[in-house]
Amino acid sequence: MPSKSSLAAFFKDNHHVAIGFSGGVDSSYLVHIAVSERADALPIFIKTPFIKDSEQNDAEQFCSKHGIRMEIVNIDLYSDENIVSNGADRCYYCKKAMFEKVNEIAAKHGCDVVADGTNASDSEEDRPGTRALRELGIRSPLKDSGLSKSAIRRMSRMDRLETWNKQSNSCLATRIETGVRITPELIARVAASEDALAALGFSGIRVRTDGKSAKVRFCKSQIADARSRIDEIMSAIAPYFNEASIDDVTRDE
Repeated sequence: MPSKSSLAAFFKDNHHVAIGFSGGVDSSYLVHIAVSERADALPIFIKTPFIKDSEQNDAEQFCSKHGIRMEIVNIDLYSDENIVSNGADRCYYCKKAMFEKVNEIAAKHGCDVVADGTNASDSEEDRPGTRALRELGIRSPLKDSGLSKSAIRRMSRMDRLETWNKQSNSCLATRIETGVRITPELIARVAASEDALAALGFSGIRVRTDGKSAKVRFCKSQIADARSRIDEIMSAIAPYFNEASIDDVTRDE
């Protein structure tokens, strides 16, 4: 059975713990419980070229507001050919590189355990990076406690965490079609096009690309508005991609 008490027990048993921290719903709740249980917890934010600056800002603001120390470390993923070649296992290599760094920082701070924010809703089949977590010995207490994304949102709201309704995010590399080489220029175009759509009032946008054309995926609640503003959206995308369209597939909030 899903249990907040088993999550609390994890931090009683693992007092000196480092947490791979993104500032999202799951890892923020994990850090919150760790602090609530008076664990000696260190959130570690790994800044990669595939993560927007706004995500780092959110993570810093969360920790600042709640009086939590955090560590920020930059890594250069462009130097790894396994990542930039963007094969089917790209996520595995990304996750491995990131959590090797988390493990390194954790060891320097004397942390006995490293945890991440994987929850019980995350399918291992959809997330090849979970294989890297297993290989590196990373613990996933939210998942082990049977806590789903919806349960974490609900409990975050009960605990008055500002992250309870934050939209799910993913790294910018996920926007690029498998097999298309990841370059700084292409990542910048994706980020700029999403920012342009955000300036129109849309949120949680995903601009997916084959390197030339783009397909924009909107949240379910915004798709009707998007379809009614197609010309405006296409004009916003035009400086970054030759062709663009609205994806038939919508995403949850």
